Amino acid sequence: MSTHSAATAVELGEHLGVTKQAAVQLVDELDRRGYVERRPHPHDRRSRLVALTPRGWQCIHRVVEAWTEIEQEWARLIGTQRLRDLHDDLATLTDHTADGRRVPLRPVW
Repeated sequence: MSTHSAATAVELGEHLGVTKQAAVQLVDELDRRGYVERRPHPHDRRSRLVALTPRGWQCIHRVVEAWTEIEQEWARLIGTQRLRDLHDDLATLTDHTADGRRVPLRPVW
């Protein structure tokens, strides 16, 4: 989700590869903790959109910073090209395991 977008719990579940029920439970918990908020859906009265709050975006930015630092450390340890090759190899293996569907090799939020 970009800073200007939101998704339904069903869409989040599909993105995360979990059931609708699991996605709703996750959204409930994130809502209770102040990371997301529910908004009316502009085109579907039955659905609600889930959007990150400022607290949620702060968390995302901290995770991205931490992940960047980890990747920089890994590149320092084994070299940029080897790290790139490792990523490509893992993508090939996970895509094969998922019957050719692209599997994101990143934090999934």
